[in-house]
Parts: sequence; C-alpha cells; structure tokens
Amino acid sequence: MHDVALELASITKSFGRTTALQSASLSARRGTVHAILGENGAGKTSLMRIAFGMLQPDAGTIRVNGDIKSFASPSAAIANGIAMVHQHFTLVRAMTVTENVALGGRGLLHPRKARSELLALARRTGFAIDPDARVEELPAGAQQRVEILKALSHKPRVLILDEPTAILTPIEAHDLLNRARELVNDGGTAILITHKLRDALKFADDITVLRRGATVWTGRADEATEDALVSAMLGGERAPLESLEGNNSRRKRASVSEVVMALRNVSVRDASGVERLKAASLEVCAGEIVGVAAVEGNGQHELLRVLAGRIGATSGVVTLPPSVGFIPEDRQRDALIQDLSLRDNVALAGAGARRGMMDWVAIGDRTRNLLGAYDVRARDENVHASTLSGGNQQKLVVGREIEWAHVALVAENPSRGLDIHASAAVRARIIEARDSGAAVVIYSSDLDEIVSLADRVVVVYAGKVSECGNDYESIGRAMLGVTPP
Repeated sequence: MHDVALELASITKSFGRTTALQSASLSARRGTVHAILGENGAGKTSLMRIAFGMLQPDAGTIRVNGDIKSFASPSAAIANGIAMVHQHFTLVRAMTVTENVALGGRGLLHPRKARSELLALARRTGFAIDPDARVEELPAGAQQRVEILKALSHKPRVLILDEPTAILTPIEAHDLLNRARELVNDGGTAILITHKLRDALKFADDITVLRRGATVWTGRADEATEDALVSAMLGGERAPLESLEGNNSRRKRASVSEVVMALRNVSVRDASGVERLKAASLEVCAGEIVGVAAVEGNGQHELLRVLAGRIGATSGVVTLPPSVGFIPEDRQRDALIQDLSLRDNVALAGAGARRGMMDWVAIGDRTRNLLGAYDVRARDENVHASTLSGGNQQKLVVGREIEWAHVALVAENPSRGLDIHASAAVRARIIEARDSGAAVVIYSSDLDEIVSLADRVVVVYAGKVSECGNDYESIGRAMLGVTPP
C-alpha cells in the first residue's frame, strides 16, 4: 500500500490576472496529521479546494494512494475517500441539520434512519446537536459542528479541515482534534489548515508552509520551531512572534469615564419563544474593553446583538449611542455583500439610519483612505469584496465599523480564521479604538484573545451575565457555571 495518501505536485491556479497558486506541492502521509500554515491569501484553501474537486487546477498532478486522479466535482473526491470541512459554511440554511448532513448521500432519503445515524455520529464525536433544528436558527458555532458532522458522515480516509476550530470552544476543539487523531490511528489522514502555530506544532506530524501561492517549507513538526515557521510564513515581513500572537492591551489603557452602553434587566426571547438572555445588566464605559466569555449557546450572541442595536429586547431597558459599530463573526454572511464593490460595501455602514442623497465621490475617497489606513490589500475601491482574502475582508469590515462609529464598537470573534499577522492588525485597531475613548465589547471563543485584550471580563452562562476576574481559572469556572472554591 502506498505510504502517501494524498499528493499534490506542482499545482498552479490563476483567477484572471491573479495567480493563487504557483507550482505548489503537498504530500500527506497515511496515518498522519498534516498541518498547512500561511498568511491569508497564501493559497492554502485554494490548494485544498483543488484536492476536493471544488476547483480545477491549470497545471499539476493529484495522486491518491499513488494513483493519478482528476476530480471534476466534490462528489468525485468524496467517492475517492476525501472529505472537507469548510471554514465558511456551505449549508442550506432552510433545511434541518439532518437534511444537511444527508445531502450528498446516495439513494432515497429515509428521514428516521438519517436522523438516527446523525445522533450516533454526534455521540461518537462529542458534538451535541439538535437534528431537527433548521440551520438558519443555529448560531455560527453550532453551524460549524454541522459542517464537521457532514464531512465525517462520509467516513473519509482523508479529512481536510479548513480552520475548523476557529469558533469552537476549547473543549469542542479538543474533541475535534481527538477525532482527527482517531481517524489517523485507523490509517486515515487528516489535513489541518490553521493559523495557530502552536496547534500545528502540538497536533501535527508534518507541516507545510505556503507563501504567496508557493510551497516554501515542508517537514516534520518535531523538526520545526515557532521562529522558523514565522520566518517561512512572513518572509521579509517577519515580526516578533510575541507581537503577532498576543499582547496585553491594558498597557495603554485610557481612563474610564462615562457610561456609553447600558443594559438594565434585559431579556431576549428567540423566534421560538425560548428566553436566551435573562434579566441581563451591563455597563460599558468610554475608554474600556469589556471581554465576553461563554460556551456556545449560552446567550452571548443575543447579548452582543442587543448591544449593537441589531435586535430588540423582549423586556428591560437598553441605552445606546446613535451609532454602534458591529463586527460579526461571519463576515461573508453578515458584514459584506460579496458581489458589490469595496466602495459599495463601505457605503453600507449606517445605511439604515441615513437619509438623503449618497455622495459617491466622498464615499470613494473614504474607501481609498480606509484601504490605506487599515492595510487592506486590494487593487482599488472598485473590485468586488469576493476578490479579497479573508484577512483583507476582515480588515475592511473593522475599518468601516470603527471609522463610522467612533464611540462604541461590538466585535464578535474578530480574529476568526485570520493568520497571526492579520489577527495582530485587527487587535491593534481594537486597542486603538479603546485608547481613543471608544467603548468596546468583544466576544471571542479564544480565551487567550479575551485575556489579552479585555480590561474586564463578563461571562454569559445560561442567559445570565456576571462579572468575573481576568484569570483563566475564574473565567473557565464561570463559563461552566461552577461556583468559585
């Protein structure tokens, strides 16, 4: 049996005048976890989409178990034992969880059997999910679990994971990586696209680094170091690792002054009548960052959307400034219109509150200034948002929301799916907003990010909001509803 489960050799792919991959190569050994590192736009996802049949290469060779293959579609890749968990959701929102997982199967759909098989798979993986819920009713973290279960339902021999843990809780991420290791132990192969160097070094057997569409480093994880990987990822743009992976934002904290956002006994019920937020009270002052920590599904998303003015409260009093910037965790679904230009997307800020004629010349000038100030790498303001990498899309959203709403900002997993360089840029901008006097609320499924950025932390558990300390133990216990000793 061939030792290499999946090999991509000299893969080249262009989109118009943009070259996404330049003779990129990857060789994933059977029975290993293979991590792919690189900045946003380095070509990681494009390379794996070619392996999964979503894109066709302009040149190069794909081999599965040593045999040359050509996948015209994802179904062809699945038939050859390859499955992929996508960073951005590919689910049908109007369908149930069971129906989504069953999509791509063969023969007639037997709902009871499909539901039973899904529940069994969910138990094996530790991913709790309601099989009858419609996807559109689920928060992003739950939708990510559905994507993972859908891929695992095909019983793949090669499992491609594109930033699958970006919005999972630490426990869920640990369960998923354990599942990937189980696949490996059974003779399968897991390919992990990640921006977390330490995860790659901890969980992977082999690592490949892409930069600007080319393979620049490949080798065993136990032979790699953080500094070597950073150098390979960033090339001449290398920065100290500690400045990229986190810093303590409280070093330049402005003095806290007046209350900018406030909730008094606020409750929120969803469309099904379930109370997601229960008599929550919170004050956020100018010049501070309040971190929100919670296990998925405890009401944190409702809390953030009330603070951002995106949903109304069922009861209680909400006090907000006229404009609140909002950075949602799913930028492609909730922040940008992919088929519109960058200028048009910038014009969307506050569109629901504005009146009168649009000054397109001024909006064009503002967009160009924003591209420069926030290092959004795009040809000009007229290109579609879909042409930007994930990191550049996020920097555009961050810049648009901060520049539009100077006094208040709500950010939901702002570093989701970003490489260490883009994450550092986004975090720096959030700190600058705080230092300039803005009131900032940030939720992150990454506790490191919360501890690094927040001046104080609140935890949402079972719909209730409580303040706790800034240390990991206090936050972790409160997230689980455990009373401190």
